[in-house]
Amino acid sequence: MSDQPYIPTLDIRRFDTDRDAFVAELGAAYREWGFAGIRNHGIPQALIDGAYDAFVAFFALPEDVKKRYHVPGGGGARGYTPFGVETAKDSKHFDLKEFWHVGREVRDEKYADVMPANVWPAEVADFREKALALYNALDDLGSRVLSALALHIDLPEHYFADKTDNGNSILRPIHYPPITADDIPNVRAGAHEDINLITLLVGASAAGLEVKSKKGEWVPFTSDADTIVVNIGDMLQRLTNHVYPSTTHRVVNPPGEQARKPRYSTPFFLHPNPDFVIDVLPNCVSADNPSRYPESITAQGYLEERLREIKLK
Repeated sequence: MSDQPYIPTLDIRRFDTDRDAFVAELGAAYREWGFAGIRNHGIPQALIDGAYDAFVAFFALPEDVKKRYHVPGGGGARGYTPFGVETAKDSKHFDLKEFWHVGREVRDEKYADVMPANVWPAEVADFREKALALYNALDDLGSRVLSALALHIDLPEHYFADKTDNGNSILRPIHYPPITADDIPNVRAGAHEDINLITLLVGASAAGLEVKSKKGEWVPFTSDADTIVVNIGDMLQRLTNHVYPSTTHRVVNPPGEQARKPRYSTPFFLHPNPDFVIDVLPNCVSADNPSRYPESITAQGYLEERLREIKLK
């Protein structure tokens, strides 16, 4: 038996066939790691591949074309964010990546001031169609994971449904260009925690993702191609009073010739509705785990605070 720390991967079909055991195992994985793999998720590989083809086509466009889709003053909320902008909190060096943001297409008008309309690249004909198909599939899968987590902490199964149905959730296709210089201080994505409720990562089958264990060890998490990696974000950590930890993770530069190849990944950041109040859940407070957050904050207020920290605002 290997002593190597192991981040569990679970079959989400068991949520329908073996619910109590699945909820217990998933909850235990998140309490320990803040991360788990989800397989047999039902999202067709053709849908994922089609979206990736559209994203790769966009990132292959000339720099001046891509920069037309950068929204000045938009904090990267929609459209294109160029290489060398985002910087992990407390890091001295920017991440080695460029990315695009797709937001919720059908929006409640009361959120229009904080949820801008999407931007679409005219040069990639099927970008909108493919991106929204993946967005909606991951949104649905995220709702199933949240239902299981709700049951694990003795909340109603659909507790999160009306709190995320207009969530300011983001699909982020990322391109990490080839690294052509040795001994640079930057990494593809510096050590960080995510801001949102949960993150669903499509395309973690390429090496590079590492998760920090409770002992402080960096544990590689390279999933099988049919597995989506799902991790806890800071909003859910705060809401559950750290019952579910938002775990530090990073994307390291690969060794040798592997560094000369591009890397693509697409996380989906599932957010609550902008006016959702993040206040510690009473059933996550105990004598052993007193409330760490005496003051509440709206999801939008928290998001803006964090975007400033990572230099997107």
